[in-house]
Amino acid sequence: MRPAQADEPGVVVWYNPRCSKCQGADELLAAYGVPAQRVRYLDEPPSREEIRRVLGLLGSAEPRVMMRTGEARFRELGLEDAGPDALVDAMAAHPELIERPIVIRADRAVVARPPELLLSLLDDPSCGGTGPSGGGS
Repeated sequence: MRPAQADEPGVVVWYNPRCSKCQGADELLAAYGVPAQRVRYLDEPPSREEIRRVLGLLGSAEPRVMMRTGEARFRELGLEDAGPDALVDAMAAHPELIERPIVIRADRAVVARPPELLLSLLDDPSCGGTGPSGGGS
């Protein structure tokens, strides 16, 4: 997976097209006129290093903040008491364990559940957003 570069316009979304939250994030970004690069992380799983980088952008060292801990695979792998390294390894090997959508912009990221959480990334006018189109703001 190619990491998002800080000088790229818009945002990168770790995206699953079957996920309603990903679709909602996509619609919200479009409404704000923000270009988005969709990365289908299930097809192109992130490396261990990329997962660690995004954890840092999320402001956390705890991998569970970006994990789908309710997934059957999480239980099958016995990850309930696993340490951070094992959790990162599990996400790299089993990307279905990664929560979605993760929206990345420059040096920040959010798990956009609900999608409106991504609005915190749009507070800088340099991201290309101008407010929702047709929304009167």
